[in-house]
Amino acid sequence: MGMVFCRGCGKEIHETAPTCPHCGAPQFIQRGSRQNSNSVSASGSGNSFNWYIEVLRKYAVFSGRARRKEYWYFTLYNFIIYILFLIIGGIISGNDLADVLSVIYSLAVLIPSIAVGVRRLHDTDRSGWWLLLPIVNLIFSCRDSQEGANRFGMNPKAAV
Repeated sequence: MGMVFCRGCGKEIHETAPTCPHCGAPQFIQRGSRQNSNSVSASGSGNSFNWYIEVLRKYAVFSGRARRKEYWYFTLYNFIIYILFLIIGGIISGNDLADVLSVIYSLAVLIPSIAVGVRRLHDTDRSGWWLLLPIVNLIFSCRDSQEGANRFGMNPKAAV
């Protein structure tokens, strides 16, 4: 029995822990070549909306790593929800309500957006401070994750 890194916060935990004792993130437990049926994860269910929910669960977790899939599905659903708020607000009472709804939603997902961006940069073995340079951040976010462990934790793909 050994130690592994948490998928959510990147801290070292026991390899048989179903969730991280520090951040509560669900862990993948592998026995042989199969994944334990008790473990819960966004990638195991096949539903892309679960990636959005997983980012919201890790509301302010800035440590650890995020897969490209997690980052881009969160961005996609963020965009879709924002557009829906604009459409619904426009239909109900014009642009004033649409503006208020979009601002409230944007403020609600601001911290999770920054957190998943930082974790995505960690996955490419870069500091989260690169998030301050949007064009560079976009280029780094499109790159594949670094194989194996890096200074920010284990590769999240390795746990699948």
